[in-house]
Amino acid sequence: MSAAGTGVRPQDAAPLLEVRDLVVHHGQLRALSGISLRVYPGEVYAIIGANGAGKSTLLRTIAGLHTPTEGSIVYDSRDVTGMRPEKRAAAGMTMVPEGRRLFPSLTLEENLKVGATYARKGPWNIERVYDLFPWMRERRGQQTAQLSGGEQSSAAIGRALVANPRMLLLDELSLGLAPVIVQRIYGMLPEILASGVTVLLVEQDVSQALRVATHLQCLLEGRTTLEGRPADVTAQQVEAAYFGMGSAGPGGSVSPGGRPPVPPREGSAPPTPPQDGSAPPIPPQGSDG
Repeated sequence: MSAAGTGVRPQDAAPLLEVRDLVVHHGQLRALSGISLRVYPGEVYAIIGANGAGKSTLLRTIAGLHTPTEGSIVYDSRDVTGMRPEKRAAAGMTMVPEGRRLFPSLTLEENLKVGATYARKGPWNIERVYDLFPWMRERRGQQTAQLSGGEQSSAAIGRALVANPRMLLLDELSLGLAPVIVQRIYGMLPEILASGVTVLLVEQDVSQALRVATHLQCLLEGRTTLEGRPADVTAQQVEAAYFGMGSAGPGGSVSPGGRPPVPPREGSAPPTPPQDGSAPPIPPQGSDG
């Protein structure tokens, strides 16, 4: 079972976030081509894909940091496509960016106070973050530059939570961290979800994404190659979608606005899937810009 439970939603539930036929350019480069997705309240929606797939571009566009060329973004039944990032944050959409982006000269507690500056009303405050990450209380006066990578990731999550988001956007949370630290951080997800927060994450650790997600979407060169629940896709389908090796096959589907998989790059060789049916051992990736 995923961190979010069964992932079963009421039949009449409306999506908290809907992305419709999104096209994004970086200069002359077409970074995203017709991406669509729906994220429902209480879900952990995971975006996976190789380096350069467009994952971080998608998340940053949803947060308002990139302007789409075409398409729309609807959040809480409101079109926010042209809304500034700070107004999206005030509406409850908070992002933990890749690289954490803490203020290194400030203390841990001062960084948390920055997150609480324009906080919405809700269950999260600095004391509750300390309850979630007990080690923080004793080190609240330490500069974040002196924290380890895992501690900085926890601090970045805490800074986002004190804003009391409805939707938490997590960009490459596990990048550069040891697997045991990644598991420890993801172990906090059930409590975060129980507080009413919905999570949309970009994750380069495919196995971790499959463990925590209620819904999965794979991107390749800016296009959707697989979309569905982790329980309904196989390791072979994830591998095919990740590398663009033909059709994802039964059980996986291309989302509205997605495109058929493109051929793999010359010289790329897929990993051998494990025999136990778990996710393929796809190597860690860097930023996709």
